[in-house]
Order: sequence, then structure tokens, then C-alpha cells
Amino acid sequence: MSNQSEPDTGVRCSPLVREPLTQQQSHILASMFKALGDPVRLRLLSLIASHDGGEACVCDISGSFDLSQPTISHHLKVLRQAGLLGSERRGTWVYYRVIPDALQQLSTVMATVDPTLVTA
Repeated sequence: MSNQSEPDTGVRCSPLVREPLTQQQSHILASMFKALGDPVRLRLLSLIASHDGGEACVCDISGSFDLSQPTISHHLKVLRQAGLLGSERRGTWVYYRVIPDALQQLSTVMATVDPTLVTA
């Protein structure tokens, strides 16, 4: 992402519209989008993000799926490897939390106009 200053036109364009992504940015974002391309993983991310305190244990969310615990753990691992989730072991359980900066990256690159700057 560029740090170059642009004239303030009142409309903020995302890097995707303003300039091409670098190869590194493309790889990072593609792995995030690929991880979210699976409905189970998208729902897992949503369940964790909306859970009390913004974090959840596998034991808190596994009942929401008709999947085995190892399958859910695999999906959580994919989300962690894509940089979308962080985790912390507490005793025998692992607690997961959404990484806000990762979601912001996805949001920023896809937004073409800052909705707060648009007046009707």
C-alpha cells in the first residue's frame, strides 16, 4: 500500500482501485479470501466475532455445526494460517479471536468509496 499523498477530493479510493496490488499483497489477501470462500469457515469467523468478548472456545461453537470436532479444528487452522484468527491455549481448550487488522485489510481493499464521505 502506498504512502503517497493524494489531493483530497472528498472521495477515498481503496488501493485496489487507486493502484495495483503488489505481489506480496496479492498473496496475503488471496489466502484470506480463499479461507473465507468456504461457508463453514465464513460462519466460524462470524460466530467467533459475534461471541461474547469477541473470542470463543471450540467447545462454544462446535454445537453450531453438524461436523466432527477434528473437521472444525481443521477449518479453524485454515483461518489461523490465513491470518484471520488468533488463538490462545487455556488449559485443555483453545480460544480463538478475530484479528481486527486482517478484517480491516479485506474491507479496505474492497471498498471503492468511504461511505462516511458520501453525501446524498
